[in-house]
Amino acid sequence: MASLHPEDPYMKHRGAAYSGHTPTQSVEYIPMHDADASREILMQPQQAAAPAWANTPKRKNQKRRILIIVGALVVLVIIIVVVVYFAAIKPKSKSGSGSGSGSGKSNGTTTGPTKLFIGKDGDTVTKEDGTSFTYKNRHGGIFVIDPQNPYNDGARPQSWTKALNETWKFGEDKIFGVNLGGWLVPEPFIAPALYEKYFDDPSVVGDEWTLSEAMTKDQAGGGLKQMETHYQTFITEEDFAQIAGAGLNWIRLPVGLNAFGTIEGEPFLANTSWTYVLKAFEWARKYGLRINIDLHTLPGSQNSLNHSGKQGRTAWMTSSMGLVNAQRSMNFMRGVAEFISQPEYKNLVPIFGIANEPQGQDQGNMKAFYYEMYKEIRAITGVGEGKGPYISISDGFQGLGAWETYLTGADRLALDWHVYFAFGADNSPVFGDYPKAPCGAWGVPLNHSLGTFGFTYAGEWSLAFNDCGLYIRDFRKDAQTQGCDPTWTDYEKWTPDTKAQFMTFAKTHMEAIANFFFWTWKTGVSSRTGKISAPMWNYQLGLEQGWIPDDPRTATGTCEAAGAGPKEDQYFNGPLKPWQTGGAGADTIAPAATAGLDWPPPALLSLGSPLPTLTATGPVPILPTPTFPPSATVTEAKGWADPQDKTGAYVPVANCKYPDSWNPTENAMTC
Repeated sequence: MASLHPEDPYMKHRGAAYSGHTPTQSVEYIPMHDADASREILMQPQQAAAPAWANTPKRKNQKRRILIIVGALVVLVIIIVVVVYFAAIKPKSKSGSGSGSGSGKSNGTTTGPTKLFIGKDGDTVTKEDGTSFTYKNRHGGIFVIDPQNPYNDGARPQSWTKALNETWKFGEDKIFGVNLGGWLVPEPFIAPALYEKYFDDPSVVGDEWTLSEAMTKDQAGGGLKQMETHYQTFITEEDFAQIAGAGLNWIRLPVGLNAFGTIEGEPFLANTSWTYVLKAFEWARKYGLRINIDLHTLPGSQNSLNHSGKQGRTAWMTSSMGLVNAQRSMNFMRGVAEFISQPEYKNLVPIFGIANEPQGQDQGNMKAFYYEMYKEIRAITGVGEGKGPYISISDGFQGLGAWETYLTGADRLALDWHVYFAFGADNSPVFGDYPKAPCGAWGVPLNHSLGTFGFTYAGEWSLAFNDCGLYIRDFRKDAQTQGCDPTWTDYEKWTPDTKAQFMTFAKTHMEAIANFFFWTWKTGVSSRTGKISAPMWNYQLGLEQGWIPDDPRTATGTCEAAGAGPKEDQYFNGPLKPWQTGGAGADTIAPAATAGLDWPPPALLSLGSPLPTLTATGPVPILPTPTFPPSATVTEAKGWADPQDKTGAYVPVANCKYPDSWNPTENAMTC
């Protein structure tokens, strides 16, 4: 039991002496490989009978010392039992019963321990395919494998980050996050080889739509099944373990609309990526990472960019199919909200981003849509801290000031702001003042928004201070064609001074933003260059090569050291107001704040006469749930948090023909 010595780094932060946690909240590493057997030993402390001489006057002092030592050992045993109980035996989430419609294919724990296992730095992890890796985490993180209860929320990514079964305090606890971009919503600069196979096909323009069409035609090369192969290989369990070991505690998970099915004419691989969302949930829970799930593509394209599913036209709520596209989006959002608001998932997925980077939209329509979804989600979850996720809305490239007074009084509304230097007016050939620029550029407006709107965070940022990177701007143009210095695509030529500048740039971002998600965790190797050719966007590579810190906390003080701070208005001193975090006053929105936010909004209704619409008569959109291993003693969640929510999903009106959702050429449906 030497590893339970008070100076053991995994034990020394027990109780209120560390991070304000009470002893029953602590979830430190317990050094054991068979927790059940250890429980039996800890529950049965052995005491020898006292010898006759122990009561003689001559031995009174020695007896007193022995009693003190025995008492201390008993207290230590009790503390260990309590830690094990709250860390792994009793998860704070409740288990459901039954199962949702459809069938998930989450891998469960098919290999490895058959009993509770609490792992740490240096332990071996066996993946579902039988291969293994070593868990590397110098930050005191623990992972949990509990075949009996796959909903166990006892893991924590670092000793200083709250375990999943501890309450996350928005505005106080810091989000150090990373995006899993390019995984379930592939982009050419993130997964270049996936697209480069069809580089000679001029119809492939760098979006998932045309890539899917090319794959479907290429049956000899694997057909659309190639997309699932990408899901299986681009991000694996080991990535989640590495993210925890990198000092990060959150993941932003972009998800495409095809996770929920497709309609006629959409070429995407349907009803498959949700399986990998479930894997992401499983792996994140195992390593103690929280998730911000983000709907990254919406019907018709919400911004015409390649990462919206189809580039070239914005038809989401800007066309005669705008209402239909919005209604179909509501199906997706409702299903996700119901799923992640279940007791089994609410600790794991505390943020739900309902629309990534909408632009080219009527702002009145957008604000009305956000308000409609706010009402629907809060009707599902109820109001108040811990009841469902924060509802995250995008600023839509309008700037934070445009949302300062939007829905004041709303219960746990979050604002997602994407902060990039990359897409400025010029492709700067040298760093110049960029390393210190985030301090003033991002810190001041974020601090102001936190004090007015409520919880505000940077859902995306990168180290790119120019747009020099393979396929960053255009799948058909390399960096040199865009007038970029090729140095920025070839990290192997970066000097120690360049890497030091990037390190400063990374830390000033981290300090100024405070709550962040880097875009993105990894970028793949190009089959045309044989290299990672977008290095400024690759967090994993930056860690390996030494230009990104493996502990974001070390960013504190970088702005001042760079000569860009501190400024009184640059950092948020908190806390958030009670109504902003689900406390007193939450969901007390003044009537004036909702004036003009009727649904459907008049501006949307004016796009067609009559405007095509769907009918709410379809099956309730319950998402598939994971399948547990036979060892599980809890049943799978139902997939639906609110049993009173029985309204049907939006579906087409029978015997009616609709315009194309993505490129409507007619204004009305015909029946």
